[in-house]
Amino acid sequence: MPKERFKNMAASIRHWCGVARYRLIHPDAHRKYREHITEYFARLEEEFVPMRLGVYMQHEPRAPYIERFPRGHGSPGKLSIAIVTPSYNQGKFVGNTAKSVLDQNHPNVRYAVMDGGSQDESRQVIAEYAPRLSAFVSEKDAGQSDAIKKGFSMVAGDIMAYLNSDDMLMPGVLACVEEYFKNHEDVHVVYGHRIIIDENGQQIGRWVVPPHSDTDVRYFDYIPQETMFWRKRIWEKIGGVDPKFQFAMDWDLILRFIGAGAKFRRLPLFMAYFRAHGAQKSHTMSTTSGERETKEILDRVHPGGMDRREFVSVYRSYRRRAAISSVLLNLGIRI
Repeated sequence: MPKERFKNMAASIRHWCGVARYRLIHPDAHRKYREHITEYFARLEEEFVPMRLGVYMQHEPRAPYIERFPRGHGSPGKLSIAIVTPSYNQGKFVGNTAKSVLDQNHPNVRYAVMDGGSQDESRQVIAEYAPRLSAFVSEKDAGQSDAIKKGFSMVAGDIMAYLNSDDMLMPGVLACVEEYFKNHEDVHVVYGHRIIIDENGQQIGRWVVPPHSDTDVRYFDYIPQETMFWRKRIWEKIGGVDPKFQFAMDWDLILRFIGAGAKFRRLPLFMAYFRAHGAQKSHTMSTTSGERETKEILDRVHPGGMDRREFVSVYRSYRRRAAISSVLLNLGIRI
């Protein structure tokens, strides 16, 4: 063994022996040291991770970011795309949602808007786009999941997605999604990063999500629903959304996709705009039926009870990977 290498190994052994001895002799001091180190890295994490679950307002409003999607090969339209927008009393936003789909100018998109009998100006707003829609219904339904199932009974496509009536697609995303599915036959579901906008359509934050992990999704739903697209065959395999869920149907759908063997891919692109406002479902239902539905899913996925230490470990790992993805993205590196 070279002399220099032996010296380095001996120094390393002395160091770790010293650490072990210090921990035994001064356990309280070592615990405080560990707490300080943990707090330090937590501060770094808060600085570099722009996405925190449930935190939307990250900076002052500014013009929204527009993604530059890679140029595809050939013309879009070989694969058909079916999109459903469930809506109820979202007259202020539903027009922008419909416009974001229709202005994609994809030659093979089938788009249905399912209004649940709104009492505001929704029907009048949607009627302006009716000639360009594949289906438009305005009648009382049994909730969002019911509206989505009804919508997909009216429109069909090789690729599927649903878009809430206050969110919007990123310009050019449909051609990008089709191109990816054409080139990756083994992939069933794709999703990407999100831009967060306010009631006025101004950007107030972003969620940069790390590469997909089936393990992470078993503990919390971090996938931006408005960016998610999937193949028709995996939807039909699981039977679509479960109508009994009104708040957590996205998470339930994702977990059942995984249970059916779906292969997920997170694309390193901003694919849609998520609108944060006081009247949205995620605010109004999160402390009512949302808690009950979330508990039902967790009990199903973790029948013996979820280990909190394991949850914390998974969540910290997720945030570290999100931080790396965000820092690299800021440097122009997409992973």
